[in-house]
Amino acid sequence: MADYLVTGGSGFLGSLLVRKLLDGGHSVASIDLLPSTIAHPRLTTVVGDIRERTALDTAFEGETPLAVFHCAALLAHGSITEAELMSHNVDGTESLAGACAEKGVRKIVFLSSNCLWSRGFDHPVDESEPPAPCEPYGITKLMGEQTLARFGNAFDTVTIRCPTIIDEGRLGLLAILFEFIADGNRIPLVGKGDNRYQFIYAADLIDAMLRAAHVEGSHLFGIGSDAVPSLAGAFQQVIDEAASPSRLLALPKVPMIAAMKVAHALRISPLGPYHYRMIASSFVFDTTRIKHVLGWKPTLTNGEMLSKAYRYYHTNRAEITARKDVSAHRQATRMGVIRLLKALS
Repeated sequence: MADYLVTGGSGFLGSLLVRKLLDGGHSVASIDLLPSTIAHPRLTTVVGDIRERTALDTAFEGETPLAVFHCAALLAHGSITEAELMSHNVDGTESLAGACAEKGVRKIVFLSSNCLWSRGFDHPVDESEPPAPCEPYGITKLMGEQTLARFGNAFDTVTIRCPTIIDEGRLGLLAILFEFIADGNRIPLVGKGDNRYQFIYAADLIDAMLRAAHVEGSHLFGIGSDAVPSLAGAFQQVIDEAASPSRLLALPKVPMIAAMKVAHALRISPLGPYHYRMIASSFVFDTTRIKHVLGWKPTLTNGEMLSKAYRYYHTNRAEITARKDVSAHRQATRMGVIRLLKALS
């Protein structure tokens, strides 16, 4: 049996985690709805659904893993319904928790989200801040946390609440920004872009997850980069390093948010309630606790990780455009009405 089990092991973060564990000499089992792009003699892959017990039993064959990394989650992209999000993210987590309890798993490391809040803060958000999600994905992440907490007598859970994860290959909505920069278009900002919105470098997150797998007891952590600049500052760093002719364009906040709400209601924009509520807001996690308990620290700033992700996009743009049947974060999100904004910029 594998030393570790990774759910969502074929996704953007999951595949990076699997590769890191394999490079560390571990045996790994991965379960995902999509096949893995990694082939390795110490990797067991299960193409299956964590809601289905037969698939989980296959992933758990043999001895009990040292820890389970629960990365699997359906994202609120495209035509995904609220019912599908609830089924995959909440029912799937409960199914996994039940299997872990029966198999005698002692530790689950669960990836939660900063989508647990629907407003910005003028101060760093610590672990005591009561969650208040506004949209289905954030609600399912909170319910996932609550589900795992109910199994507290069966195993320990370390929950890591993450902002947007950035690294080479991370696309999704970021690909829209990268296309604007690559083509030299003006980059629209909702307001002045002086809000501070924290990201996390994937390698830094994985480092924290590996530490979390071996910490004593259950814990809740917020994670993110240090020295968080304004959003405009981070974007400008990418523009400068790319030597792009793009310029930042500040647009009036109130009418822009109203337009995003209308576009979402008409289903012509990839930006949902979380995005139009938070796009001009500040959100930074207080990372004091995770640094103290895990001895962890981040290595890249927002601008550095965005520039790294942009270089990957620029080098692989043609191949990215042709991708099919990959996870949501490994393909470019369709622009919808933003395509018109790009044409006008």
